[in-house]
Amino acid sequence: MRRLAAASLILLTIGACTKHDPILPGLRTSIFDENQFLRAGVDVPALPQAAVTAENTDCPYRQDSSNIIWDGDKKIFSGFPTSNSVKSAQQPVCAGNYVIAGLTTGEVVKVNPRNRQIAWIADVFRPSNMTGGASVLDIVAPVIVNGDAVYAGGMGDAFCRINLSNGNKKWCAPISVSAPFIIAPPAAFVMGTNGTLYAVRLSDGAVHWQRDVGKCDRIEYKDSIVTACRKKINAATGEPVK
Repeated sequence: MRRLAAASLILLTIGACTKHDPILPGLRTSIFDENQFLRAGVDVPALPQAAVTAENTDCPYRQDSSNIIWDGDKKIFSGFPTSNSVKSAQQPVCAGNYVIAGLTTGEVVKVNPRNRQIAWIADVFRPSNMTGGASVLDIVAPVIVNGDAVYAGGMGDAFCRINLSNGNKKWCAPISVSAPFIIAPPAAFVMGTNGTLYAVRLSDGAVHWQRDVGKCDRIEYKDSIVTACRKKINAATGEPVK
């Protein structure tokens, strides 16, 4: 009985520890739990002529490869540096009075720059990627904030919609992302690191369609046409445009 009680205590301790980040303060929530795609089964309806503008030129903050966010020469956030990362020019995003940033360790953070308080931290990676010890989890593609939603894609097999106010997951799709993605409500167009272009429904993360186009680091959207790797794709149906 003593051995059984001890084993139970160890399991409870391990389970409790998984809810807390060993480096960053506060409660940590794993937001990615899907193992496969949710399929929409229909074409993308009522697409706009232009995508959401993701320009962030008026945001005065910057971040470095050590996951530090700076306000001039003052640190407003210090994350955990990692040597196993991908070189990028990622920049924080300003949203109201807060700063949103994707880190090389696979998290998205929301920080109040005035008092340096962390509003929330969300893991944007498949938890199983942590078991190998050498997985690249970087969030390289620019984070996009649109209304009450934060869209972020990481190289840890996750493209997610996160609630801006509290950091809770709306949904995640199992897509590894490094190239900038496009938000064109009611869909996101995401270039996977596997060379597949996905149309993801914004309401629930279901995939409308996917098409192999080859690996490229940039996609464009205009007049309901997605251009990827010099291929023009009908954004509603996923079919090539001749």
